Amino acid sequence: MRYYLRNGSLLVRGAFRAASTGIRGGIGNVSTIFNHTVPRGWNDPDPGRELDLIISREGLPDDYFGLLTAVSQNNACILQYDYITVFITAGTGEHDGPDSNTINIIVYSSEGLSDGGLLEAVMVATEAKVSSLLNAGKQVTGTATDAVITASEGAPVHTFCGKKTGPGMRVFAAVEYGVSEALKRHAGEIKRNRPSFFIFSRYGGDHWAEWVPEDCPYYPCHFPGQRCDYCYCPFYPCMDESLGEWVQSSHNGRVWNCSGCTLLHLPHIADYLGKNPEASLNELKALERCKKKG
Repeated sequence: MRYYLRNGSLLVRGAFRAASTGIRGGIGNVSTIFNHTVPRGWNDPDPGRELDLIISREGLPDDYFGLLTAVSQNNACILQYDYITVFITAGTGEHDGPDSNTINIIVYSSEGLSDGGLLEAVMVATEAKVSSLLNAGKQVTGTATDAVITASEGAPVHTFCGKKTGPGMRVFAAVEYGVSEALKRHAGEIKRNRPSFFIFSRYGGDHWAEWVPEDCPYYPCHFPGQRCDYCYCPFYPCMDESLGEWVQSSHNGRVWNCSGCTLLHLPHIADYLGKNPEASLNELKALERCKKKG
C-alpha cells in the first residue's frame, strides 16, 4: 500500500480486496481508493461521474472505490496502529455550513481480511465514529453523507474483525481517536498545513503520538541537512535486507528494523519521491547508485 496527496485527493494505491458504502460502492478487487475534496457549494447530480473524471485525470485504472467531501485534505488524519492504517476527514457542518457535512473513513489492513471481516470492519468503524462524536459532546451519530471504505491486501489472515479481535480492536481505537482529531482540524482548533499523521506508540505507555516534523526533538537523527518528509517511511516494512533487518520485539514477536536506512532522508531522493509518489523502492535505489557514480 502506498498513499499520497495530489490535486485535492488523498490517493491510496495497492492491490486491495475492499468494501465501500460510498458512491458506486460494494465489495470487490480495486487498485485505487481515494477521498477527494470538492469545492464549497459543489452539487453535481451525478457524483459517480465526478469520481470517473478524477481517476481519468490521474491516469489511473478504472478499478477503484472513491469518496467525496467538502473537507480539505490538509485537515485529514492518518493513523497507524501496527498493521492497521486509517484515513479520516470529518466535518459536521457546524463551522463551514451544511456542505461540510461529511465524515469519510478509509480503513486499511496490511494483513488480509476475509470478505466478512471487511464488512465487520465497516460496522466497527461506524461504532467508533459514533463513540467519538458522543464523547466530544455532539448530539449526533454522524451525517447524512458519511461513508466508509475498508480494504486489505494479501490472502486472508483474519476471518473476523469484530471489536474484540486483534484487527477490530485496532480499527476501533484508531477511528475513535482519529474522528475527534479530524474534527478539531476542520474546526480550526488545531491548525496544520498538511494531513496529520499519528502512530500508536507503546513507548512510555500506550498512547497516540502525532508526528510534527517542525517540533521533532530528535532532528537530525541521521545527518545534518537531512530531509524528514518521510520520517515514517511509505515503504515500511520493505523487507529489503540491504536497508534493514528483522529483530525481536519487546512483545516476543518480530519487527522490521530499518533505523540505519537513510535513503529517503537524502534530499534528492525525497524531492524525487515527492514529484513521483508512485516510484518503486528499486527506482529510488537506482537513482542513488547513479548519483554516487556521478
